Amino acid sequence: MGLSNDDRALLAARRASILAAMGEGVMLLPAATELIRSGDTHFPFRQDSDFGYVTGFPEPDAVAVLAVGGANPYALFVRPRDPEQAVWVGPRAGVEGAVADYDANVAYLLSDLEKELLAWLGKANQVFLPFGRDDALTRRLHTLIRYANAQRPRTGAGPTVMRDAGEILHELRLTKSPAEVTRLRETIAIAAEAHREAMRTVRPGMHEYEVEALIDGIFRRRGASGPAYPSIVASGANATILHYTANDRPLGADELLLIDAGSERAGYCADVTRTFPTGRRYSPAQRDLYDAVLAAQLAAIGAARPGTTLDALHATATRVLSEALIALGLLEGSVDEVVEQEKYKRFYMHRTSHWLGRDVHDVGQYKLGDTPRALEPGMVFTVEPGLYVPADADDVAEPFRGIGIRIEDDVLVTPGGVEVLSAAVPKQVEEIETLRAAAQA
Repeated sequence: MGLSNDDRALLAARRASILAAMGEGVMLLPAATELIRSGDTHFPFRQDSDFGYVTGFPEPDAVAVLAVGGANPYALFVRPRDPEQAVWVGPRAGVEGAVADYDANVAYLLSDLEKELLAWLGKANQVFLPFGRDDALTRRLHTLIRYANAQRPRTGAGPTVMRDAGEILHELRLTKSPAEVTRLRETIAIAAEAHREAMRTVRPGMHEYEVEALIDGIFRRRGASGPAYPSIVASGANATILHYTANDRPLGADELLLIDAGSERAGYCADVTRTFPTGRRYSPAQRDLYDAVLAAQLAAIGAARPGTTLDALHATATRVLSEALIALGLLEGSVDEVVEQEKYKRFYMHRTSHWLGRDVHDVGQYKLGDTPRALEPGMVFTVEPGLYVPADADDVAEPFRGIGIRIEDDVLVTPGGVEVLSAAVPKQVEEIETLRAAAQA
């Protein structure tokens, strides 16, 4: 329990940046709360990403306070130590551990929140609070803010402005520090191993859930906390369902298997997708669509560099896909017409990229006003074009029906270009077919 020296220094510098960006006032950050799964069983706990980014404190039901200009700029409200509870689920840091092990300047019991927090709120003219939260702990904070505001006529001070903490935190989180990039490399390496092992192992007749168990098992064996999101193991026409997670179908022969799976380790997420044949080789129709998606992905990655935008990468990918869809007879018209009228959306309906970090769909503005945001070194994002032909698309040549393909990599912006962090996962047809042949030898 407790922070490493490296984490202490990283978190202290991070909090200093937040305090400097605040200018004045206080920031209140609630931890995640435990959620009941059924009866007295809880869902696995995962810390709130913003709270964890600022504090490193791993427990639920806590509140962090950052206050500009005070004697104690960083405070934690936490649950008390409880020897009886420790027997059942483990020890808590308590007030003592919050200071000694997690570097709070001062700490209080969460039960004293109403009594102690007003001392900060009564002096602050503005309060930063996450706008996306609506739970009992956050509502408790809202009640205290309203109370402090109501005291202004008598005290002459108190909050009059409430701002989204994400204005500051999400801008900081968008650009990854070297330590964060290291953690991303670690979790992406785990995900890469799982994808490679699936390519070496999968055979027709297995169930999708067996493949899911293989992947998720490697995540845990390699030290990840588990999957960063429910693993998608979609065979045949199931791959045309973008967020398919039932994972209960047996794998047929000579069809495609789409695996979208990423691990989470030390609070950072991987997000990788590959699509490969359940047999030894891609069929001609499968190969045609796969080549189109791969060409679109490689073109988008090739266009990525500091100064360009995710909108520009999406435009690159959609144009390559549109050209292929016309050439293969799935769409009619000129490339300009298909792109401008968005006809491609029948077979490619999602965006090409999203930010990646502590969350799979990580925080950060995609536009600044009306202008798409330019990529900068330290940003991490996905590139994941796809094609999805419904099984009941009667106006499409039969060999293409029921095929879903997505290829997704995790990409870091560097000063001179980009680095594909998930490059260890094969995606060239020859590499994949070599692995598939070995799997069925």
